[in-house]
Amino acid sequence: MTIQELAPQIRAGKISPVELTQQALERIRRHQPTVNAYITILEDAALAQARQAEREIRTGHYRGPLHGIPYAAKDLFYTKGVATTAGSKILKDFVPAYDATVIDRLREAGAVLLGKAGLHEFAYGITNNNPHFGPVRNPWDTTRIPGGSSGGSTAALATDQCVFSLGSDTGGSVRIPASFCGVVGLKPTFGRISRYGVFPLGHTLDHVGHFAHSVADAATILGALAGPDPRDDSSASEPPPKIDLPAEPKLNRYRIGLPSNYYFDRIEPDVAQAVRAAVEKLRGLGAEILDVEIPDIEDFTVLSRLILLPEATAVHRQRLKTRRADIGPDVLALLDQGQFVLATDYLDAQRRRRQLVENLAKLLDGVDVIVTPATPITAPKIGDTTVDIGGQPEDARLAATRFVRALNMAGVPALSVPCGVDSRGLPIGLQIFGRAFDEATVLLVGHCFEQVSGWNQRRPQL
Repeated sequence: MTIQELAPQIRAGKISPVELTQQALERIRRHQPTVNAYITILEDAALAQARQAEREIRTGHYRGPLHGIPYAAKDLFYTKGVATTAGSKILKDFVPAYDATVIDRLREAGAVLLGKAGLHEFAYGITNNNPHFGPVRNPWDTTRIPGGSSGGSTAALATDQCVFSLGSDTGGSVRIPASFCGVVGLKPTFGRISRYGVFPLGHTLDHVGHFAHSVADAATILGALAGPDPRDDSSASEPPPKIDLPAEPKLNRYRIGLPSNYYFDRIEPDVAQAVRAAVEKLRGLGAEILDVEIPDIEDFTVLSRLILLPEATAVHRQRLKTRRADIGPDVLALLDQGQFVLATDYLDAQRRRRQLVENLAKLLDGVDVIVTPATPITAPKIGDTTVDIGGQPEDARLAATRFVRALNMAGVPALSVPCGVDSRGLPIGLQIFGRAFDEATVLLVGHCFEQVSGWNQRRPQL
């Protein structure tokens, strides 16, 4: 069930937060051996939080729509007194002395933390094939990856091991697993949600995001998480957005851009077909579909990697000297690459970044949102390092991130919503992005599409 369905019944006393939490914990016990979505399960603490929520609601102290709702947090969000591993052997015994701001805000909202979800080591990869905690598996086909690096958060949600979950997105780590696992994933505007107490990957690219079963749920979660935080120097001063999602799906007078370049090159036919069908549904809702061209988008995708490589290496510089043997080989290779990026190349990439921001701002002056495939492929097999697209092999990591990376450079809000399945029954995601701090329009378009498509209601059958 969604937050929108559960919250009124919890408030009315028809659904017990304790029973809801117990049901989620039972699903965790059932699916953990096969899906491996969690690193740490907080059964006793979750039940204590659920009992507290139930007492508060019964005595008239209802905190809002997240009160009593169970959730999972990617295991790079600091949790006071609870290990935060970042998916790393090195940090397996690291216990923070404080909570991340988003954990604080969810506690204030009355949400119930079930546990810490698995991730690619140090959030630096798209497979979640973690050498220290084991691979997280895609619940639609457990021989396949869930996407990453927030794959545990989406695998848990897709199998109803939680009602919503937290993730982070540096180069697609919310939108890729949302697409591969068939859930809704939102990467808000850079600075919209505080990063205080979140283990970093790339300081100028990291975004906090979240996952849900519906766009309306994603909007509710954003309302609880967003807003300035004086403890985070990258936090924006913008107040939480006001989001009004219509009861009737209509997009009259909305202009939606569809790229004529890049986003439909080197793409699986099933993905292209599903996304174009989604565009026709948007047109059927009254939207005007306009062809747009995003200048130099492929260059900016490459430049985003150039920025991330040295930023990630800077985070782990000391560990590379003292704990090399404890870092997984794929992450170690990327961290080593970051040592060879010249400062002049990094600074030039940051200078050109402003050009991308300006290009997108100009494009978004003429349309309300732009829609693209979230990924050009569906979930690859665990262990596959290459994928075949149109008879041509391509590095799986580069393929999965090709349509999402540049939006981290631009810092604009981007949403992935389920829009179909391929011939193997694997989910496909539609990416919707818009102007900085205009999550309201991005979510509105996604919500209207969801209302007439119903793809978000599908669940894997394990």
